[in-house]
Amino acid sequence: MIVRLDGDSPVPPFEQVRAELARQINEGTLPVGTKLPTVRALAAELGIAPNTIARAYRELEEAGLIETRGRAGSFVGAAGQESRARARQAALAYAETVHQLGLGKQEALAIVAAALGAD
Repeated sequence: MIVRLDGDSPVPPFEQVRAELARQINEGTLPVGTKLPTVRALAAELGIAPNTIARAYRELEEAGLIETRGRAGSFVGAAGQESRARARQAALAYAETVHQLGLGKQEALAIVAAALGAD
């Protein structure tokens, strides 16, 4: 099963599907070019309405994470790799700024953790 739903979660099913697929794409668990299940197949597997999956796929497509190729289906796009590359570039730029400011590693990491909302 590509996605699991938590029926007790306050998060709507479409968002659970969208977030889980986005996570797998960004982590590389679902590599570029991977064909995703059809809307109907995934909806049947999860026991939810096809429109729920269609909404999740639509939002993933708008974010550039998947590509829909008509009757051929939906596939993982290259944006996940591009997102990681952009994040690495931003991290390198941040590291250079931190170095120029004379901040230590722990303080720099604490700033990042605070910006990400980590504890």
